[in-house]
Amino acid sequence: MSDWVLLGLIAALVMLLLLTIFGFVVYSGLFTEVVVSAGSPPVGSITLAYKFRVGPYGESGQLFTDGCSISSKLCSIGVYYDNPHTVAPEKCRFAIGRILSEGDAKPSEEQIKRFQKYGFKIFSFPAPSHVVMATFPFTTPLSIHLAVNRVHPALDTYIKVSK
Repeated sequence: MSDWVLLGLIAALVMLLLLTIFGFVVYSGLFTEVVVSAGSPPVGSITLAYKFRVGPYGESGQLFTDGCSISSKLCSIGVYYDNPHTVAPEKCRFAIGRILSEGDAKPSEEQIKRFQKYGFKIFSFPAPSHVVMATFPFTTPLSIHLAVNRVHPALDTYIKVSK
């Protein structure tokens, strides 16, 4: 009888572990819809500190971490130049950084120097007039991997349908 109880407990623990993993993946965005829209951009001109890399998009997480460790209060930004479904992973280009200022505000010299000290470059983007954008939640590090596989196809479909 105790063997059956032990097997039952092991089975229950395995089920709880599987449910926990499933819950984590769902929370990370597995079933979340990628929202694609076009129109006025959510931000105007921005100045950002960024690092540019060529390689698999999965390596972008370390750059997000680097930016957050320098200043945790600033918003992150990721610019992915290539469709990972049509470009080899080792040739994908991306820039990851932190937004130092928006609109007419100017970033502080202290912020600029701090980011440059750690190898970030500073760049100012003018305000775009019209953009196509996708929204996907970032709740866990797994969200990045889910987004890489889901955002590009959603953007491609939207652009083809909307021309």
